[in-house]
Amino acid sequence: MIKMRLLSALLICLTLFLSQVALAQTKPVSGKITDETGSAIPGASVQAKGTTIGTVSDPTGAFKLNVPTQTQTLVVSFIGYAPQEVNIANQSEISVILKLESSTLTDVVVVGYGTTRKKDLTGAVTSLKAKDFNKGIVASPDQLIQGKVAGLMIVNNSGAPGAAATVRIRGVSSVRSGNQPLYVIDGVPLDGRVARPEINANGIGQTPAANPLNFVNSFDIASMDVLKDASATAIYGSRGSNGVIIITTKKGQEGPAKLDFNYSIGASSAMKKLEVLNADQFRQTLKNYNFAGGDEGGSAEGLNSILRTGLTHNFNVAVSGGSENARYRAAFGLMDQEGIVLKSGLKKYTGNLTGQFKFLESRRLGLDFSLMAAQTVETMAPISNNAGFTGSLIGQALQWNPTLNLRKPDGSLTILGSNGAVNPLGMSEAWDDKADISYLLGNISPYFKITNDLEYRFLFSINRQAGIRRTEIQSWININGVKDLGQAYQGNAELLTKLFTHTLNFNKQITDAFHLGAVVGYEYQDFQYRTTDLGALGFSTDALPYTSILQDPHQSNTFMSTMVQPKSELQSIFGRVTANLYDKYLLTATMRADGSNKFGKNNRYGYFPSFAAKWNLSQEDFLKGNSFVQQLAIRAGWGITGNQEFPAGAAQEQFMLTGGGGSRQINAANPDLKWEKSAQLNAGIDFSILQNRISGNVDYFHKKTSDLLFNFIATGPGPAANVWRNMPGEILNRGVELALRGEVVRGKELSWNLGVNAAFMKNELRNYEGPDVLTGAISGQGVSGATIQRFANGYPLNVFYLRKWTGLNKDGISEYEGGADKSFYSGDPNPRTLLGITTDLSVKKWYFSVNFNGAFGHKLYNNTANTVLAINNLSSRNIGKDLLNNGESTSNPIATSTRYLESGNFLKLTNATISYSFGDVGKNFKNLNLALTGQNLFVITKYSGFDPEVNTDKSVNGVNSFGIEYIPYPTARNIMFSVGVSF
Repeated sequence: MIKMRLLSALLICLTLFLSQVALAQTKPVSGKITDETGSAIPGASVQAKGTTIGTVSDPTGAFKLNVPTQTQTLVVSFIGYAPQEVNIANQSEISVILKLESSTLTDVVVVGYGTTRKKDLTGAVTSLKAKDFNKGIVASPDQLIQGKVAGLMIVNNSGAPGAAATVRIRGVSSVRSGNQPLYVIDGVPLDGRVARPEINANGIGQTPAANPLNFVNSFDIASMDVLKDASATAIYGSRGSNGVIIITTKKGQEGPAKLDFNYSIGASSAMKKLEVLNADQFRQTLKNYNFAGGDEGGSAEGLNSILRTGLTHNFNVAVSGGSENARYRAAFGLMDQEGIVLKSGLKKYTGNLTGQFKFLESRRLGLDFSLMAAQTVETMAPISNNAGFTGSLIGQALQWNPTLNLRKPDGSLTILGSNGAVNPLGMSEAWDDKADISYLLGNISPYFKITNDLEYRFLFSINRQAGIRRTEIQSWININGVKDLGQAYQGNAELLTKLFTHTLNFNKQITDAFHLGAVVGYEYQDFQYRTTDLGALGFSTDALPYTSILQDPHQSNTFMSTMVQPKSELQSIFGRVTANLYDKYLLTATMRADGSNKFGKNNRYGYFPSFAAKWNLSQEDFLKGNSFVQQLAIRAGWGITGNQEFPAGAAQEQFMLTGGGGSRQINAANPDLKWEKSAQLNAGIDFSILQNRISGNVDYFHKKTSDLLFNFIATGPGPAANVWRNMPGEILNRGVELALRGEVVRGKELSWNLGVNAAFMKNELRNYEGPDVLTGAISGQGVSGATIQRFANGYPLNVFYLRKWTGLNKDGISEYEGGADKSFYSGDPNPRTLLGITTDLSVKKWYFSVNFNGAFGHKLYNNTANTVLAINNLSSRNIGKDLLNNGESTSNPIATSTRYLESGNFLKLTNATISYSFGDVGKNFKNLNLALTGQNLFVITKYSGFDPEVNTDKSVNGVNSFGIEYIPYPTARNIMFSVGVSF
C-alpha cells in the first residue's frame, strides 16, 4: 500500500512538472477581429504560421490561443476578406481589422498550365468560385454554371438524371467533328466520352447519351474557369477550338483537422405536361368526327401513369487539414436520384483524395496527388431519340386512348394486339435497362524548385472507365420484333487514357517595373476505347432475367460483336511567355505544336500560335488613384486553335469482319487529311468603378473555322467506303459579350448584388461549294427518311429547310407555298441572344439568391406535335388538345413543314435559394447552415412543347443536329432542402 502511495505521488509530481514545461514552451495570445466598419467577424480563422495550431473567433470576434514561444506570426482569414499576417513578437493582445477582398482585382484564375490574377488576364476568361455556383439537385458540374457565363450555352439533351447536355462556347463551329468544349480537371484534359455501351433495340431506338462529367461530385469543386478565346485556349492546341472549361477541386487548408458534412433531400416533378384530350373530350371528339368506334368506356391518363414524384438524397462528408508543408483532403459522397419517370434514376458513389506535400529542409521538393473514384448506376426508361410512333415511352403515354383503362378489372395490364397502341404502364413494366460504370481518375505530380524562380513539374495521370449495360424487353409487350420473342442485350465498354506532362515554369520580378513569366512543356496522351456487345431474342421462359440466359435462344437468334478503335496518340510541345511592365502593359504569347496519328501522314502536325496584349489604363498617372475608376483595361488577342474530335483512325484504311471469314472496307485512307483550324480575334474592355461597386467587361469576337472535317462516300474504283476529307468553306462565328455586376448595397449586415450577362451572336457558313449535307432526322409515322436541316452556303449551321405551310384548305388539308414538293430555308436553331440574370441579397444571417437564364432569336422544331399528336391518330389514339375545332381533316397527311416550327424564345427561373446561417452552435458545431432551393420553377415562353431548353439528338451519319424536340424525357421541377455543418 505504501509503495502504491509513493508511486501515485511520483506520477502526480511528474505530471505537474511536464505541464509546467509545456506551459513554459507556449505563450498566450488573445485579440479581437473586426471589419473596416468596426463590426465583429465571428468564425474567422486564426492560426500560428507554420503550425497546425489554430482557433476561430467567437460571436463577438474575440479569440484566445496558446502558441509556441518561437511563433512570430499569426495568419488571420475569413471568406470574402483579404487574409492578414500579424506580427505577434512581444505582443500578447492584438486587434485585427480585415478588409473586404476585391474579387475584381485579386481573384486567382486558372489558365492552361498555371494561374494568374484576374487583373493580369489578357484573354477572355470567366472564373466562378463555389459560392457562385447554382444550387440544387446537380448530377454533373455543367449544371453549376448554367446561365452564369456570357456566351456559354448549356442545353439539356434529356430531362433524365445524368443525361448529356449540349454545351457551346460562342456558338457552333464544326460540321462533323465535336463541338463540345474541352474539360480539364486539376490539369488533366478529359477524353470527353463515357464508357456506357449503346443499344438500339428493335422498336425502341437509341436512348440519349450519358453526361461524361457524371463521375464528378459538385461538392468537391472549388472553382470552374471558362476559357473562351484563342489567346486563352491556344495553349491546348488541337483540343481548344471549342473553348476550355477548367475544373479545380477543393484542396486541404492549413489548420486543425476539419470535418465538413452536408445532407440534402429533394423532390422532383414534371415542370410541364403536354395537353392531350381527357376521356370526356375524346368521346365528344369521336362524335364530332363521326367515328363509330374508339370509345372503350373507361378513363385513363397515359402520361400520369408513368410519372411520379422523384426523391433525391445526397450525402457528402469531407475531412481536411494539415500544416504549411503537408495538406490533405478526403471526401466521400452518395447521391441517389429518382427520376420523375418510373424505373429511371441515377445512383452515384464518389470518393476524392488529394494531398500536397513539401520535403527537404529547403521545402523545394514537393508532391501533389489526386485520386477521384466513382461508381454510377443509371436506370433508364425506354425513352429514345429516334423511335417510331410505337417505340418510346413518352409517345406511348401521350397517344394512349384515354377511354381505355390501363388495367383490366382483375388488375392485369391491358395489352392490345400487334400494331396496336402500346400500354405505357405495360411498357414500363416490360422494360429493364441498367448501366453500371466505374470511373478512376488519378494523377501524381512531383515537382522541384530549382531556384526561387524556376520550377520543374512532372504530371502523370490515368483515366479509366469500365461500363456494363444490361437491357431486356419482355416477350408479352406488343411491339413488332419483340412480341412472343423477348429481347436482351449486354454490352461492355472500356475507356483508357494516359497522360504524361513535363513543364518548366519561370516567374521572376526582373526589376521593380518588369515581371517575366514563362512555361515550356512536353505532353503525351493516348486514348483507347473498345466495346463488346451480346444479344439475343426468342427466349423460352420469362422466369429468369433474359440477360442471365443469353445462351437460351437458338444460335441463329443470337449475336456478338466487338469493336476496338484504333489507338489515338497525341504528342505536343508548348510554351507561353507573359510580360508585365509597370503593371500597365501586359503581353502574352503562346505556341503549341500537336502531332496526332488521327491525321494523314503528310499532315500529322498542327501549329497553334496566339498573341494577346493588355493596357491597364487605370495604372496610368492620369487615372491612378482616381476615386471613380478602380480598373480600366483594354485587351486584344488573336490566335489559332484546332479540332481533332473525330473518330480515331479516320485517315487510315479500316476493315470490318462480316462473318464466315469475310471482310469489307469501311474507311479509305487519306494521307493528306489535315487539321480543322479556327482563327479567332478577340477585343475586350474590363472595368471597375465606384469603389468596385460596379464591374464588368465587354468582348467582341470573330472566329473563322476552315479546313472543315467531314466524311464522304469514297468514289471508285474500289469498294464503297467512307473517306474523311477537308471540306471547302468557312464557318464564321462573331458577336459581342457583356458581363456586368453591381453591388447595389454594400454592408456587413445588408448587401445586395445584381449581375447580368448577355451574348449577341451570329453564325454563318461561307464559301462552301460541296454537296448538300443533310441532318435533322424526323421520326414518327408518315415521315420515314425525312430530314429538316442542312448545311448551306450563306446560312447558319443547321438551318431549317422545310415546306412553307400556309394553312388548311376548305377540306381541312394542309396547303404549302409552291406546292408540297417545294422547300425553303426557314429559320435558325442557333440562339442570337443568350441572357443570364443573377441577384443575391444578404440580410444579417439570411441569404437569398435567384438565377434566370434565357435564349432568344431562334427557332425550334416540334417533332412531337408533328408526328405523335397529329389529328390522324383519332379513333384509336389520342391527339393534342390544341387541334380541337381547328377544321383539320383526319385524313390530312402527316408531313414536315413550318407548321411545327416555333419560336424558341424563353426566360426561365432556373434557380432560387433561401438560406440561414446559424454560424457556430456551441463548441463543436461550426458554420451550421440550412437552405431551401427551387429549380426550374417557371419558364416564360410561347413554345408549345415540354421545354424550349431541350435538344434531342437527331443527327444523321454523325452530322450534328440542333433545335429539335422529339418526345423527350420531361424536364423536372425540383425542390431541395439541405443542411451543412463543420466540426
